[in-house]
Amino acid sequence: MSAGVTPRHAHHTGGLLRSIYLPRTVDALAFAMSTYGIPLLVLVTTRSPALTGLAFALEWIPRLAAFGWAGGIVDRRGAAVVFFLASLGRALVIAAGAVLLYLHPSGAVASVTVMALAAVTGVLTEFSYIAAETAGAAAGRRAGERAHRVQAVLLGIDQTATLAGPALAGLLLLAGPWQMLAVITAFSLLAALLALRTPPPPVTPARAPKGNTGAGLLTGWRTIRSLPALGWLVTGLTLSNLAIGFLQAAGPVIVVHHYGQSTTAVGLVWSAAAGATLLSVTLCRFAIDRLGLWPVGAACAAFASIATLAAAQAPDYLSYLVLVAVLMAAEGGMTVVLRTLRSRLIPPEKFGSTLSVTILILLLPFPVAGVLTALTPPDALGHVITACAVLQALGLFPAFVRLRTDPALRT
Repeated sequence: MSAGVTPRHAHHTGGLLRSIYLPRTVDALAFAMSTYGIPLLVLVTTRSPALTGLAFALEWIPRLAAFGWAGGIVDRRGAAVVFFLASLGRALVIAAGAVLLYLHPSGAVASVTVMALAAVTGVLTEFSYIAAETAGAAAGRRAGERAHRVQAVLLGIDQTATLAGPALAGLLLLAGPWQMLAVITAFSLLAALLALRTPPPPVTPARAPKGNTGAGLLTGWRTIRSLPALGWLVTGLTLSNLAIGFLQAAGPVIVVHHYGQSTTAVGLVWSAAAGATLLSVTLCRFAIDRLGLWPVGAACAAFASIATLAAAQAPDYLSYLVLVAVLMAAEGGMTVVLRTLRSRLIPPEKFGSTLSVTILILLLPFPVAGVLTALTPPDALGHVITACAVLQALGLFPAFVRLRTDPALRT
């Protein structure tokens, strides 16, 4: 090979870096900072466990409502357009919130502002997420047999952002709420600019099915029902997400009130969990190459169930942190399996709608977890975690037993 010829895989990797990985990194960092930073603002402002759980539910309910539109719009307009507009809209909304908090740093206006930000930014972020996932899935399909590696990199980007986001948000929160929001605004603007590099969809938007929100959801639902492997895995992970959602919603109450730690320790739990997940995703990528999708997914499911059950009985903060990290690491491995199946099985022209329904189902437990936290006395949170662990095992065990003989997980 002459020195002037660049290997094909080098072109492919460089293209992915500029058009997929870099925009996804900046957007994921803005997402993580707002997701973990804004609820901490609510806890610091109100000092109420019930309102913290309610704020968590308020943060997720509008996100779920957005999925019905997001998939159809991405299918019709293309990932790049939706990614750009959603990131730009989020930047403008958060900038307005920063101004309000600068003028009204405390009181009713501040409380209403941060809770409104949780709802509105959640909706806009989910639009950008659906667009980024659609672009990433297209890249995975182009990678062929190496699709799971592309999905592992994307998940690694998300987890790296989750590792840095809570810590960065907590650090900026020490300077002040509006300062934290100003930095999130800057990341959102940068994500909007980088979104312009997202490649066009493999199917022209005009060929995507048009219709209302219900039509998009129906298209996605029918696609999932026609793919048994995807349906079983989504069912198991949905029940698993109830446990994860409850640990997220109740985390500030557990860490601050039960273990007597500071609000900074809350962010440390999820930063440690993200670090463990990042390591898990890297290991799973190589494990899948050697063992296949099913053995790796089944092992991760077993670890997740055991870790959740043990977390309910954690005697101190350190053991709680370690168990949550193990749970999220196992969840990361199962997510690599899910992402790989999605990119392989879902038809490109229906990917946006099907992805929306898939994520909608997976996220339904999160507002439920927020309501459970608001209704549960702090002393009884451990019992609810135990119940969630049982449901998690009941969901994951039959799912992976059913998937044992499915051809989709044999490669």
